[in-house]
Amino acid sequence: MTNEILHSVVLIITITLAFLFPKTNLVNYDLQISALLFVILFVSKRFLIPQKSASKLIESVIFTFVILLIVNTTGGAASPFFFLLFFLLFSLSLILEPIISIVITLALVIFFLLSLSDSQNFQSLLPIFSLAFLTPFALFMGQEHMKYQKSKIKMQNLEENTFLFLSLMLKNHIKNIKSAVENFMGDHELEEIKKNSDKMEKLLRNLRNQIKNQI
Repeated sequence: MTNEILHSVVLIITITLAFLFPKTNLVNYDLQISALLFVILFVSKRFLIPQKSASKLIESVIFTFVILLIVNTTGGAASPFFFLLFFLLFSLSLILEPIISIVITLALVIFFLLSLSDSQNFQSLLPIFSLAFLTPFALFMGQEHMKYQKSKIKMQNLEENTFLFLSLMLKNHIKNIKSAVENFMGDHELEEIKKNSDKMEKLLRNLRNQIKNQI
């Protein structure tokens, strides 16, 4: 099972629980449950789950549940906190995979439509369908963020390989200089030392420039 499918299934289950929660007696303890979830998030990120992917999934699940809990307990689609769902879509597309924003939007629209009463008018539907209009922007931002992360990793790998190559070259030049000093006989060895020292100076200059660029 790919990460996209796994994350989508977990978040859809989270959304389902968040819509069912206001219909239970536990809704009277929503603040305590939200606080407990944030404690669990802190403890898991700090001590229990060092893996980055698992930590991101737990973070996404808790934020999704808490935000939906706030929205659903304060009026649902008519909640004054409905705008938090817009931030949730953008956040999930950045924290997880970009495609998640489409999956979550579809799930939210379906659940909100099912939760509406027959007396609701068209105006009450506008906030729900506004989620669909924001999804392409969330998807685009997620894709751009992923491209940036991949290019950043490639750049780091390139820098590591460059430093490794330069260090090996320096080591080789030092070895040549040491050999020329130990077998010093005249001008030939002196020229060899000068040649290797010039190469070392050039390599060190390249290293210094790369360090400056990183800073």
